[in-house]
Amino acid sequence: MPTVRDLRVRQGQVLLMAGTSKGVFLFAAGPKREKWERGGPHFAGSPAYALGHDATQGDRLLAGVENPFYGPTLRWSDDLGRTWSEETASTLKFPEDAGVSLKRIWQIEPGSRNGTIYAGVEPSALFVSHDRGANWELVRGLFDHPHRPQWTPGNGGQCLHTVLPHPSDPMQITVAMSTGGVYRSEDGGRNWRPRNNGVRVDFMPDKYPEFGQCVHKVVRHASRPATLFLQNHGGLYRSDDNGDTWRDIAKGVPSDFGFCMASHPHDPDVVYIVPLEASLFRCTPEGKLRVYRTRDGGKSWEPLSKGLPQKDANEVVLRDALSVDRLNPAGVYFGTRSGKVYASADGGSSWRLVADGLPPVLCVRAAVIGAPAKARVPHARGAKPTRKSASRPPARAKASASAAAKRKPARRASRSR
Repeated sequence: MPTVRDLRVRQGQVLLMAGTSKGVFLFAAGPKREKWERGGPHFAGSPAYALGHDATQGDRLLAGVENPFYGPTLRWSDDLGRTWSEETASTLKFPEDAGVSLKRIWQIEPGSRNGTIYAGVEPSALFVSHDRGANWELVRGLFDHPHRPQWTPGNGGQCLHTVLPHPSDPMQITVAMSTGGVYRSEDGGRNWRPRNNGVRVDFMPDKYPEFGQCVHKVVRHASRPATLFLQNHGGLYRSDDNGDTWRDIAKGVPSDFGFCMASHPHDPDVVYIVPLEASLFRCTPEGKLRVYRTRDGGKSWEPLSKGLPQKDANEVVLRDALSVDRLNPAGVYFGTRSGKVYASADGGSSWRLVADGLPPVLCVRAAVIGAPAKARVPHARGAKPTRKSASRPPARAKASASAAAKRKPARRASRSR
């Protein structure tokens, strides 16, 4: 077994976690994100499809790990990865009367209440913990849903991969699964309704069914929770009514197929994706590794390629292998199936290679240890300043004008002498 390299993570640093097919690697850098230190691999030889970070009561890292002999478990660390909970401590498992067993942990997401953490798993189900992951219970309202017998596995399995707790309403939860689509609960998980109106299914006779969509990822911004963005098996969508209806926004992208999607931490109009060929050759189009960004809520998309290979780059970025941090300017990160991890310290405008030669990267999660810097919200392209901001000059201009006004009388006085 490989020797685990220790990594000391300091306050104010960015911690970048990469779950691979052979364990979890950790990287740390200062706020400028220029030089990265590396640690791991933790859980060497075990795939990790889900990583999480909960900072409500001190920093806790969480990892969904698949031991090749004992199956999937949830592990956690309260010292930023130096030590981890025992494998046997995990209580995330289906109850005996469920009739199924846990195959994989796909998503780990803190809730809006302190201590609450959700986990999306395979076969498609939702678990909740109220003690930061020590104990778990199955959300029976979703597991016992009458649609469940008709949910079928996607190419990657029957997975519940997206969990979106509402930022201000702890009773409201939105999830997405492949296949099955988007479902929402407004009563803490007791009842669920499909929310797929307008999302198409290319591989079914009925192109717009009530449920059964192969949704790949859904994101939202906390400042505008009614607006959701969705990466489908085919199609990019936006909803402005909390998922009740969806409209296609796939204009200006080389393909509307892809897996990953991430929302900018400060600007609700900025979203990132990595398109892939829609056919069975699921690699980056034209052999170019490009992250696409919208800065106007999906009206237009721009390729971000500075620092990324643009020739023979037949790469794949999986559904949870794209992440952002909360610094200013924001950091954007992604990992590839070829074992590379890239980072951008300027919101995606330029990129640098953090690591190469890793096992296939399955998921990436970025976290800022300590309080993030104050956000500076970027303006969308072509955005006009508001009337309020246009009518008021900046403070520096005011100060300069005031100083100039004071100097003018003095100059006249000196000339009269």
